[in-house]
Amino acid sequence: MNVRTKDGSAGDLDYGTIGSGDSSYRRPDTRIARFIAEALGDARTVLNVGAGAGSYESAAREVTAVEPSRSMRARRPARLTRAVDAVAEHLPFADGEFDGAMTLFSVHQWSDVTAGLREMRRVTRGPVVVLTCAPELVRDFWLHAYAPEVLDTEARRHPRVEDIAAALGGTGTVHTVPIPLDCTDGFNEAYYGRPEMLLDPAARQACSAWSFVDDGVRQRFDEGLRRDLDSGAWDARFGHLRTQSTYEGSLVLVRATPDPV
Repeated sequence: MNVRTKDGSAGDLDYGTIGSGDSSYRRPDTRIARFIAEALGDARTVLNVGAGAGSYESAAREVTAVEPSRSMRARRPARLTRAVDAVAEHLPFADGEFDGAMTLFSVHQWSDVTAGLREMRRVTRGPVVVLTCAPELVRDFWLHAYAPEVLDTEARRHPRVEDIAAALGGTGTVHTVPIPLDCTDGFNEAYYGRPEMLLDPAARQACSAWSFVDDGVRQRFDEGLRRDLDSGAWDARFGHLRTQSTYEGSLVLVRATPDPV
C-alpha cells in the first residue's frame, strides 16, 4: 500500500514540503544523456517513471511521464507532455504498451522498489533502464569524511543493484557511468573536483539526501570543509580530483531486456 502525502509524493520525500531545489543546479548533463539514450536503443515510445521535471526526456522519442508529486509536475516545462499522476507500484497502462522505459535518480525514493520495477517490466516490451547509485560504493566519495550522515543515508536509501536486476528479470547489464568534471547535474558526486560548490546551501538542497540531516550536520560540514580548503588539507588529500576529467563512483546504469518467449 502506498501512503501519499498532501503533495502526492509516494516515497520517502514530500516535495511539497521540502521543495525540489533550484533547477539551475540539476540540469541534465549531455554526456550522461548519451548513456541513457544508448541504453534505450531504438525505442520510440518510452515510459519515464518518477519523471520529476523531465530531465533527460528526449524530443526524439514519444515519452509518457509518470510523476506522483504535484509540485514536481508543475515544474515541467511547457515543451514536455503533462505527466500522469500515478506511482511506480501501480502503473495505469496495458501490458507491453511501451517500447522502452526508464527511471532516473528515482528508485531510492519509492515505497516498494520491487513492485515498481515489476510494473515497469510488465508495461514494457523492450529495455528498462535504471539510473541509480550502487549503495556499497556511496561511502567511497570524499564527502563521507565531512558529512558521513549524508552518505550513510544515501547508502541506506538506494536498493542493491542485484535486487534491481532480479526484480526486472530477463537479461541484464550494469555499467558504471563516468561523471564529467564539469557535470551540470548537481548530485553530490558531480562536485567530486569542485568541493567549493557544496558550500552553497542551494547546491546541497538540490540533492535530496541533505534533507534527511539536521542543521548541526550541515554546519559541521560547512565549517570543516571551509577549514580544510583554507589550510590546504582538502587539496593535500583529494586535490588530484580537481584535474581528473571523469570520476567513476557509485553512479550506475542498469539495463534489462526480457528473455525471448
